[in-house]
Amino acid sequence: MSYTPFNAPLLGPLLGDKEVIQHFSVAADIAAMLRFEVALAQAEAAEGLIPADAADAIANAAETFEPPPPLLGQGAATDGLVVPTFVKMLRDHVGEPHGEHVHFGTTSQDAIDTSLSLRLIPVVEIYAGRLNDINERLDGLIARFGENGLMGQTRMQAALPITVADRVRAWQSPVQGQGARLVELVPRLFRLQFAGAVGTRDKLGDAGDRVAVRLAETLGLGPADPPWQTDRSAIAEFASWLSLVTGSLGKIGQDIALMAQSDRREIDIAGAGGSSAMPHKRNPVKAETLVTLAQFNATLVSGMHQALVHEQERSGVAWTLEWMILPQMAAATGASLRLTIELLDSVERVGAADG
Repeated sequence: MSYTPFNAPLLGPLLGDKEVIQHFSVAADIAAMLRFEVALAQAEAAEGLIPADAADAIANAAETFEPPPPLLGQGAATDGLVVPTFVKMLRDHVGEPHGEHVHFGTTSQDAIDTSLSLRLIPVVEIYAGRLNDINERLDGLIARFGENGLMGQTRMQAALPITVADRVRAWQSPVQGQGARLVELVPRLFRLQFAGAVGTRDKLGDAGDRVAVRLAETLGLGPADPPWQTDRSAIAEFASWLSLVTGSLGKIGQDIALMAQSDRREIDIAGAGGSSAMPHKRNPVKAETLVTLAQFNATLVSGMHQALVHEQERSGVAWTLEWMILPQMAAATGASLRLTIELLDSVERVGAADG
């Protein structure tokens, strides 16, 4: 059994999403932190805070820097995070006389939070693309089967006749809404974190704000002002959005699972799951999994709201909770989007079995 089912050998093919998970890997995190350190050195050199030769040396060293993950993990076991060990290794790799200029005027949280912002950019691009794909497939269902009849169900009881288009449009509206919400969220989410030890950039003096502007521009992120090391609103909002997405797709999965019941036969799905004991069964596995993932994210989002409470100028408790929860929610959302596309692609017929 794996503690992380999203990339486990047995459950990973069902619940995982390699395209999303790769951006939460050790390699991706290291690469993003290196981008931060190189851009920081270049910005500080431009402001005369460190020698230009030091910035060049840091950039050159970053190209061959490969810190061993086990040693970073040992450092995290002592320090509660990987950055102190990461920075020491990078300084050693840069060497004298320029190694001392690595990480000047910044702090661990700046590197870690900025790394997260950088890695969320491709993740959000994946989500947006898949939401568009789902919307197109729902349009396709309406075009193919929209005029077919269904019995509308309220409170799990037959109500009044509807069309397939009526039900599919009820699926589609939330999908479109989540896409619009994502566009609104992006400027709050893709921001530089650069605040220094206690949120004041005090070590950089009057140049701190100028360095922050240069750094954000180089990394393609929004401004760091105001600093957000203790304001986790955007992260919690993103987690809420993840739960909204999986909830909207879980609704599709739940409806399709009910429509696929053998006594209803309102939908035919190619490639449905089999049974070890009953060969006649065609289980709506992907539809069921969408419900599972919706319930999973709905459970975890409360933890992300717990992590809003960052005491004083930095919290080790709430921050660590984010690291434990957010990657799993992101993976679950990627899997949910992927499975929805696969499920909709497998639909062969929608409408009442009697025509």
